[in-house]
Amino acid sequence: MDIKVGIPRALLYYEYYPLWISFFKELGAEVIVSQKTNKEILYNGIINTVDEACIPVKIFHGHVMDLKDRVDYLFIPRIKSVFMNEYICPKFSGLPEMIKYSIKNLPRVIDTEINFFESKEHLNDTIYRIGKYISNDYGFIMSAYDKAHLEYKLHRKNIEQEKAPFVNEIKILGKTKANIGRKRRIMVMGHSYNTYDSYLNINLLDKIKSNKAEILTPEMIEERYTIDYAKKFDGDIYWTFARKLIGTALYLIDTRSVDGIIYISTFGCGIDSVVGDLVEKLIRRNSSIPFSLITLDEHSGEAGINTRIEAFIDMIRWRDVLEDNISAHG
Repeated sequence: MDIKVGIPRALLYYEYYPLWISFFKELGAEVIVSQKTNKEILYNGIINTVDEACIPVKIFHGHVMDLKDRVDYLFIPRIKSVFMNEYICPKFSGLPEMIKYSIKNLPRVIDTEINFFESKEHLNDTIYRIGKYISNDYGFIMSAYDKAHLEYKLHRKNIEQEKAPFVNEIKILGKTKANIGRKRRIMVMGHSYNTYDSYLNINLLDKIKSNKAEILTPEMIEERYTIDYAKKFDGDIYWTFARKLIGTALYLIDTRSVDGIIYISTFGCGIDSVVGDLVEKLIRRNSSIPFSLITLDEHSGEAGINTRIEAFIDMIRWRDVLEDNISAHG
């Protein structure tokens, strides 16, 4: 009988799911992904997590509850760093322990440490430590990873190519008849588990689309651009999430290729409390791009989100038509 590996549909799942799912499937395991976030998952996460945790971590606990009685293993790696000289959110490092001490009767947890802060020289050792839960054949595990990594790279390429013209398009700001009549382009910034979890963000992406606007996300910009632009930031960047979002902001300022920016944050996120403020200051001081911050938690109401999105997009349209493209700031 196949070994069943459960992967919670939360946090870095939204970044790496093609890699993780393909890897375990190539090893011969049956992969079970938790349901999409819903009311029950959110409730179970809230009651099984410490109050001080941010809402994405609470939701992660709910996804573990959804899986724990259906699998032989839970994949919850202890992630410290995914890029050299950069750290990930500290909560990710302690996530396996948070789960183990908060939820009873868990199956075995694959909690291998992932830490590439100093180098990726030990990448193969990390892969083997994860894969040996399913197989002891080193060559088989490495082959499975190689195939999964190709799948992941294809996934990343498809996301970037979805908006391939984005990089080289003519700058869109300016009061012209063609500009006034076209769809507005909105960059939705934030951690991927905030932007792509439609229950958490109350279907924010669909709401923007229903207002006849086009959506872009940081994942649609080639990573080499966000890395290069982040290097222009006047300060040290220690967090992977910060580098990605600051690089995106500086890229948008330089290219002027969006009509507005909506930054999604969650209440209680320490990194966002700094990065969100930095991004907003960069945008407002160095461009005329309209900016809006939306902060989410378990009490967020749909009516308020709807009103803010509609008002934001209407403001952009009115600004082009009536205000001769005057900056929304100052």
